Amino acid sequence: MNPLKKLASQTAVYGLSSIVGRLLNYLLVPLHTRVFLPEQYGVVTEMYSYVAFLLIVLTYGFETAFFRFAGKEYEANKVYSTAQSSLLSSSFLFVAICWLLSDSIASLIRYPEHPEYIVWFALILAFDAVTAIPFTRLRLENKAFRFAGLKLVNIGVNVAANLYFLWFCPYVISQPDSLFYELAQASYNPEIGVGYVFFSNLLASFITLVLLLPAMIRNGLSTDLQLWKRMLRYGFPLLIGGLAGITNEMFSRVSMKYQLNPDVAMHELGVFGACYKVAVLMTIFIQTFRFAAEPFFFAQSGEKDSKKLYSMVMTWFVIACSFIYLFVLLFMNIIRHFIGPQYYEGLGVVPVLLMASLFLGIFYNLSIWFKLKDKTVYGAWLAIFGAVLTILLNYLLIPEYGYYGASWATFIVYFSMMLLSYFLGKKYFPVPYEIGKIVLYPLGVAILAFVYSEFMPMEGMISWIMKSLIIAAFAAIVYLTEVRKKRLISP
Repeated sequence: MNPLKKLASQTAVYGLSSIVGRLLNYLLVPLHTRVFLPEQYGVVTEMYSYVAFLLIVLTYGFETAFFRFAGKEYEANKVYSTAQSSLLSSSFLFVAICWLLSDSIASLIRYPEHPEYIVWFALILAFDAVTAIPFTRLRLENKAFRFAGLKLVNIGVNVAANLYFLWFCPYVISQPDSLFYELAQASYNPEIGVGYVFFSNLLASFITLVLLLPAMIRNGLSTDLQLWKRMLRYGFPLLIGGLAGITNEMFSRVSMKYQLNPDVAMHELGVFGACYKVAVLMTIFIQTFRFAAEPFFFAQSGEKDSKKLYSMVMTWFVIACSFIYLFVLLFMNIIRHFIGPQYYEGLGVVPVLLMASLFLGIFYNLSIWFKLKDKTVYGAWLAIFGAVLTILLNYLLIPEYGYYGASWATFIVYFSMMLLSYFLGKKYFPVPYEIGKIVLYPLGVAILAFVYSEFMPMEGMISWIMKSLIIAAFAAIVYLTEVRKKRLISP
């Protein structure tokens, strides 16, 4: 199969789980933003920010290390069992520590009345960490459909549990003559509130673990100490880079409640978290692309025209992201209904966050140079640079501008990281990227979206006609500049 077509097909299958799954999860956004006030939804936003940091720590770069060593220098089963044993041991230790110190940790993050949150999230993180390697192996073996199916089961259970606890039970309890009244009364406690969001996640992660358990134990849990040390050395820079990278994304959400006036901090955090969800289409595409692209880039690294292929992938990636940017902004009057009306005040951050995500996606594409050349330490330094800049900009901008300051900090950081990675890559692994197109496509759609929002009607039939014409014009430009002049690469 043509390698570009293979990458596209793999992205589509991985995208099935992410797109359908994210859309199912997206159904929770209108639920959560209508059931919870912004300050309550701020608790959800904050707690999942901590999760993002800790999951990086608990997997410590072993997913990419598995790709690096499996089937190349070591037999895949040996790499699998070594990685799995390591993650099981560290996750068990993490749960034990959190269980013992749950009261102290809850007080530290200002939720002293909810130590159960700490225990629930410790288990969620442990379940997700120990299933990371089985999921990675499915990607390595190109078992995209099984990967997608398991991810969809996880998401389906999470969504169903959320609907049961946050919609079904309150509704049934309000109808005393309902057939399910006693069941709802026995299984629902309104005092738990946002805790049901976390409990639903715990249930989904546990079921996923059970489904993957046969694959996890099939090859045993032996450890090759020499291999484990090599994987740690390879993965440690990725751990540092991952922590720094997640700082770029999540630090504003972790720190906002400590930087703003307590009277408004959780409200601002809740609005910011909800509006971040509006940019979900860009996030979905970048995530699904990464799932397929990482093993694809490694597999193509020995081919003669690999650099030309990487360049074409980058161009088409930017085109896809540009289309998503244009689509979301043109149809914002419809897309905004996925969040509750009390969150609309923050929609002005969406264009900034969308473009920041595009920069991050380009950075992920560029990062292939330090992964292929075993220079992951550069990836760590790039992410550390971004993290330091993130912390600095957030402390400068959030107290003055709230979540708008956090959004522009994200934009500046990802743009800076993208540029640095590009220039370093030119030195160590030069790829003939089509810089003109990479710049002009995002710039063009940003201008189109701005002109439309400022000077065109937002409602009515004329609006729909204008939006359709703008999208058709962009598609025509892509067809004339790319499709008719595409360079075929032999399979």
